[in-house]
Amino acid sequence: MPRAPGQVDAAKTEAILEAAALLFAERGLNASMNELARRAGVSKQTLYNRYPSKAEVARALAARRSDAITAPLRAGGDVETVLTAMAAALIRRVCNAEKGASLRGVALMSPEAPDLARAIYDAGPGESLRRIAAWLADQDRAGRLAVPDPQHAAEMFSGMVLGHGHLRSLLAVPHPDADIEARARETARRFIRAFAPEG
Repeated sequence: MPRAPGQVDAAKTEAILEAAALLFAERGLNASMNELARRAGVSKQTLYNRYPSKAEVARALAARRSDAITAPLRAGGDVETVLTAMAAALIRRVCNAEKGASLRGVALMSPEAPDLARAIYDAGPGESLRRIAAWLADQDRAGRLAVPDPQHAAEMFSGMVLGHGHLRSLLAVPHPDADIEARARETARRFIRAFAPEG
């Protein structure tokens, strides 16, 4: 069935983002839009219709990652279930070799392209922190947690979850073997104890 004018082909968009994740990990922002179109199996016109620049592609990748990490916030459930699921998602998304290559690519280009680095941060990690902080503020209002500074608590939570995960990924140092679910659950429980309402 043909698409209506202006309708986006989700499969092509996904192919572009998957190809971009691999290409940026291999070549950083030295990868060209032509290479990206070829790798994704789409025309240059299709690529530019969706993403007018590499900056827009990078921003879309960061936003997609943020959506995946914060999906448990939208799924609902009790506080421990949500925090455990989000902790596990963070560990899986950051503490692996593929993401390390992406982190290194962004870190290397950051001094030369600070606006792009900021856009990636804002659409990805920054947006994740905003969503976590908003969710924590909701838990505070509902009396399930006592969180006087949700933004600070959101940063604390992600720091507790990852530990040195970012550094290991960035430096290509192997991550220690860990039971991700057990680590995520323990982190969630300790965070909940730290922010438990009094009484």
